[in-house]
Amino acid sequence: MIVELPGFEDLTHDSQSTFRVLLNALSHPGTINKITAQLTPPWQLNIACAAASLTLLDIEILVWLQPGLNEEVKNWLLFHTGCRFTENTKLADFAVIWDVNNMPSLSQFKQGTPVYPENSTTLLITVEAIGELSLQPRKLIGAGIKEQITMPINLPEIFWQQWQQNHNSYPLGIDIYFFYQNKVLGLPRTSKVI
Repeated sequence: MIVELPGFEDLTHDSQSTFRVLLNALSHPGTINKITAQLTPPWQLNIACAAASLTLLDIEILVWLQPGLNEEVKNWLLFHTGCRFTENTKLADFAVIWDVNNMPSLSQFKQGTPVYPENSTTLLITVEAIGELSLQPRKLIGAGIKEQITMPINLPEIFWQQWQQNHNSYPLGIDIYFFYQNKVLGLPRTSKVI
């Protein structure tokens, strides 16, 4: 295993600032947040997704990597976080996804239980752009949103159908972070598409 790329330049500061940004992203769904951490991730991870991974993953975490991510990504995450990997989406605490158009359905991930709804998979999805509206823009309502907000991201129709089912199963269900360059956008299970 060769890991040439370093992690955070300033471990304490970068991980704390990234954690605050991630909390804000889920607390205010549909808003664009910027991660300021400095690092050089493997080429299939953008800076924002890499910073989130270094912040959220540790030796107690099981991670599912979407097929197609190269071995460098797996080795980098293992070296810097100590996380473990699974090929079973139902067991994963986090899933790293690079191709939203060909990812498993949202229902294939761990949904939590009535006693422990937080024991579900969080998806870390890299996308080709954040800040662009689709031809059929989706609006969100729910906790952390004043009235409603338009999602500044282009996602396939099948995703939104699955998301409605995910929202309907609240308090069970998954939460999602979308990443592009140094930007992150949160989509918690409390957000409803209208």
